[in-house]
Amino acid sequence: MAASYISVPRDLTKVKSKVMFNLTKRQLICFGLAALVGVPSFFLLKLAFSISTSVMIMMVIMMPFFFLAMYEKHGQPLEVFLKHFIQANFVRPKTRPYKTDNYYAALIRQAKAEEEVEKIVRISEEREKERVRDAKASD
Repeated sequence: MAASYISVPRDLTKVKSKVMFNLTKRQLICFGLAALVGVPSFFLLKLAFSISTSVMIMMVIMMPFFFLAMYEKHGQPLEVFLKHFIQANFVRPKTRPYKTDNYYAALIRQAKAEEEVEKIVRISEEREKERVRDAKASD
């Protein structure tokens, strides 16, 4: 009697549920879209080119759908990986200077701001007193 073994992955979070033909729902959708785009393009291209050229162009048209279905890096699908790649290399600035804001510097800025406010209040109070004095003197 021969023993049969089934390999069980150590990390169960990487296990994906299979829907049909041992493919995930994502793979079925992407392969379906590839067939939906690729097959009609083959028949249209066959009218203008030879069959081998039409097949090669059809394969090139269908390849992005296959990559979307199958490629995964660090648990992220291709579109998420490409989004992060584009953001890191093209959208965000290359140099990000490190700026510190320590507590002591914040306290000094706050104290200066309070001094300026007190100065403005003091000047406005002095102007108000002068106006009241001038109003009394003119009466």
